[in-house]
Amino acid sequence: MIKSMTGFASVTVEGDEGVVGVTVRAVNHRYLDIQLRLPTALSEREASLRSAVQRVISRGRVEMSVSLQPRQSSAPVVELNAAFVDALQAALSAARTQGLIEGRLTPGDLLRLPQALTIRERPAGESMPDALLASVERAVAGTLADLDRMRLHEGQHLRADLDARRGQLAQLVDGIAQAAAEGRTALERRLTERVRELTAEAQMDWGSIAQEVVRTAARSDISEEVTRFRAHLAHWDVLSEGGEPCGRKLDFLLQEMNREINTIGAKADGVGVSELIVTAKAELEKMREQVQNVE
Repeated sequence: MIKSMTGFASVTVEGDEGVVGVTVRAVNHRYLDIQLRLPTALSEREASLRSAVQRVISRGRVEMSVSLQPRQSSAPVVELNAAFVDALQAALSAARTQGLIEGRLTPGDLLRLPQALTIRERPAGESMPDALLASVERAVAGTLADLDRMRLHEGQHLRADLDARRGQLAQLVDGIAQAAAEGRTALERRLTERVRELTAEAQMDWGSIAQEVVRTAARSDISEEVTRFRAHLAHWDVLSEGGEPCGRKLDFLLQEMNREINTIGAKADGVGVSELIVTAKAELEKMREQVQNVE
C-alpha cells in the first residue's frame, strides 16, 4: 500500500471533567521517530500513547502534543517552614521583652513572608479522573485516525504519479529492447561485411568467422537485464497493491532497476539507445524522490 508519511491532524474532546486537545504532525523520516509533548499529569501514560502511535504508523517522524484543561483545578499544597517560623517567633519574643514591639504574629504576617509558607500546585497525576483519561484516549485515537486518512489520501496522489512513471518505464524498456535488438543485428552485419573486405583475397574458415561474429555481437545482448527489469516492474505492482507499508521496499526496488539500466546502457548498441537510457534514468530518479515520501 502506498501511503504518504506526511500529514497533520488536530482533535479537541470536551467532557464534564475538562477539555483535551491533541495535535499530531508527521513528516518524512527513514525510520519511525516518535516525539511526545505531554503534561506532567500524563507522564505515566507515555508508553501507552507511544504504543498507540506505533499501531497506526510504521515509518516517519511523528510529533504529538497533548494539552489538558481540567474543569476544576486541584487544591494547592501549602507547607509551613516550621524552622523559619520558630526562629521568627523567638526573635519576636525577644523584641517584646525589650519593649520594642507589641502584639502577636498573625496569619497575615505569615502570608507576607515568602520564607514562612510554600504554596505549590498539587501534582496533577495524583488524582487524574478516569473520565479525563478516557477523553485523552478518545482524542488520541481520533487524531491518529484523521492523520491516517490524510496520509492515505495523499498516498493516492503519490500512487497515481508513480503508476504513470512506472508505465513510462515499461514503454522505455520495450523501446530499449527493440532498439538494442536492431543494433545487435546491424553490428553482426557490419562485422561480417568488414571481415569480407579484409579477407577478400585470403582463404578463411567462414564457419569460425561467423561464430566469432556472433560471440562478439552477443556481448551486447541485454535480454537477461530486460527480463529482470520487467520482473521488478511486476514486483512493484504487487507491493503497491498490498496491504503493508512498502516505502522501503520500493526504494530498494528502484535501486535494482537503476542497476539494470546502467548495465543495459553499458552493453546495448543501437540507434537511440543512449537517449532512451537517459530518459529511463531520469524517470527512475523522479520515482526515487517520490518514494522518499512513502511510508
